[in-house]
Amino acid sequence: QLQLVESGGGLVQPGGSLRLSCVASGFTLTYYDIAWFRQAPGKEREGVSCISTNDRSANYVESVKGRFTISRDNAKNTVYLQMNSLKPEDTAVYYCAADGPTVSNSCSRDDSAMDYWGKGTLVTVSS
Repeated sequence: QLQLVESGGGLVQPGGSLRLSCVASGFTLTYYDIAWFRQAPGKEREGVSCISTNDRSANYVESVKGRFTISRDNAKNTVYLQMNSLKPEDTAVYYCAADGPTVSNSCSRDDSAMDYWGKGTLVTVSS
């Protein structure tokens, strides 16, 4: 069964850091573009970041540029989202999603392009 499982969420104070992990089972993430999305209460889901299969491309929504970093460890079949300088407005459920299999030099943060989704992990930024 193809599955994505997120972890690493929790409660953190403003200015703090968290690292989210997205582990795949049943398929190899190497051949997929991976994206992180988030959905805050009462708001639409938003594409936060994505990384292409060959790691040549990554992009971020403007509000997290310079604070979040996406990366992958193919040996662990895992994609990470390092989140620094967290703000209360980063509070949301964070989801990872996979698009593929594909061979691409660019990735998408369009949720309609995703083929597989995790169930999410809650990040709460509050003092």
